[in-house]
Amino acid sequence: MTFKNILITGTGSYVPERVVKNEDFAVNQFFDVEGVAFAEPHAEISEKFRAITGIAERRYAADDQVCSDLATLAAQEAIKDANIDAETLDHIIVAHNFGDVPVGTVQTDMLPSIASKVKNKLEISNPKCIAYDVVFGCPGWIQGTIQARSYMQSGLAKRCLVIGAETLSRVIDKNDRDSMIYSDGAGATVMEISESDQPYGMLSTSMATYSNKEAYYLYRGPGYQKGSSPEISYMKMLGRKIYEFSLTHVPDAMQECLDKSGHTIDEVKKIFIHQANEKMDFEIVKRFYRLYKIRQAPQGIMPMSISKLGNSSVATIPTLYDRILKGTCLEKHDLHQGDLLLFASVGAGMNINCLAYRYQGGKQ
Repeated sequence: MTFKNILITGTGSYVPERVVKNEDFAVNQFFDVEGVAFAEPHAEISEKFRAITGIAERRYAADDQVCSDLATLAAQEAIKDANIDAETLDHIIVAHNFGDVPVGTVQTDMLPSIASKVKNKLEISNPKCIAYDVVFGCPGWIQGTIQARSYMQSGLAKRCLVIGAETLSRVIDKNDRDSMIYSDGAGATVMEISESDQPYGMLSTSMATYSNKEAYYLYRGPGYQKGSSPEISYMKMLGRKIYEFSLTHVPDAMQECLDKSGHTIDEVKKIFIHQANEKMDFEIVKRFYRLYKIRQAPQGIMPMSISKLGNSSVATIPTLYDRILKGTCLEKHDLHQGDLLLFASVGAGMNINCLAYRYQGGKQ
């Protein structure tokens, strides 16, 4: 029997050089939603922040870089890794949330689309290479891979480039404690069809959007410091509600995806989960295992990068996956042919998705 597999054949990432540590935020005065300054010294705020999120430092893009620049750098690496001619790409799908935001502003630029800008920067002349954006919150990169899979399964594409890129440092309120969570970066993957006598690559997916009561858990709002211009808005979030929402719904999405794959929980070797909040991620995975009557997740099941890279939204998962494959992640995780991997994310919308992937080994 021959299987038509949808595989990730090349990966790339771009992690900005500028390191911003928690103590660097000491120059910022933090206010609550009512505009009242927090009384705690920064050292105490920073200690509590790291205990909850796991973040010690994050990366910011250089002043002369925007989102499409980071996306292009990651894409170039993925294309080289896949050893393909960029002109043979059928689709370029770029997941982001704020587009290009020049330094010193909070104005987003998505005209033309980030994907079109990336295609231009890659100097791809083929008009049949279709470039478009996906705005799906932090799960955007997974959603892009799901769309690419659909194109390839239906015969509309043979080779796709899916990128997750963001410069969240450009849309944060420096007087909001939550600004310490966010970072910049980009991750990219080349996806192709390959035939074999065993099923590899993308096996199953699950998706959900909760927008009845939950749509504005992440939103744009004015700065917290009194006197801030009401005409300028920043990224804001209802942290407690997002935490509770994620713990309630993400494990269910992961279970649905795994069950659809036809595999069992004991076959899962790694879980690549959106690097949003270390404490939250560990609790999500623990609850996922408890759905199968397993009290503790296996040690080393969940690679993490958040302590050094922060939360770069759509870029966290493809960046982590690329760094694991290339041995540049702080943690060492080995992948072997046939390993069952889960990719899962949650974010603005509120959107959730999960992807089951059987690793094919070899170069990728």
